[in-house]
Amino acid sequence: MTIAYTWLHDMLVQRFGSEATLESVLPRPLSPEALRQKGGDRYLSAMTQRVFQAGLRHSVVDARWSAFEAAFEGFGVQAMAHLDAQRIEAHMQDARLIRDRAKLQSIAKNARFILDIEQERSEPFGQFIAGWPASDIIGLWQLLARRAARLGGRSGAGFLRLAGKDSFLLTSDVVARLIEAGVVQRTPKTPGELQAVQDAFNALQADSGRSLCELSAMLAFSIHPES
Repeated sequence: MTIAYTWLHDMLVQRFGSEATLESVLPRPLSPEALRQKGGDRYLSAMTQRVFQAGLRHSVVDARWSAFEAAFEGFGVQAMAHLDAQRIEAHMQDARLIRDRAKLQSIAKNARFILDIEQERSEPFGQFIAGWPASDIIGLWQLLARRAARLGGRSGAGFLRLAGKDSFLLTSDVVARLIEAGVVQRTPKTPGELQAVQDAFNALQADSGRSLCELSAMLAFSIHPES
């Protein structure tokens, strides 16, 4: 099953009152060049921010992020790959931070993941992220779930969105629209269900020329305009 882009677009223009108003609320991804220019430290920061957002109000984490940047000295990947138990313990005493030991331990693991990808691919991590095709974004989700720390489920897509990489999000409203359209029958979890969602987004993208993140927001707005 597919979702007709013309129907989705026209319904939202009517709901928001104008094309301009709709456009003003849609997210935009970074360009491939901007993704390539970002250093590994910025990707590690985004990974860590997303890890800490899990299970918490995002605003709580975001409000403390400057303290995290200072405490972890800008998330330099080489340095963070050697973040040891003694330093983790020191950070556990820092009242500026959200003191979750398991999440703090993910920083070193994800720094090593970035370094491993760079070594395997013989290219900067930003080049790797920029070059991954949007038409198989679920493949990147699966790689993150398999090889990175605490970036499975919705966290992988959330990290990509924070980093500026084009990706859809499987929020409750997006899933509700996909179910109503017959793309899936439940929240997608299996490889087959995720592929059905990817195929639906690819069809919408082919019809519209829009990014995955724009289309994801449009599907969410089709259920709740205030999403």
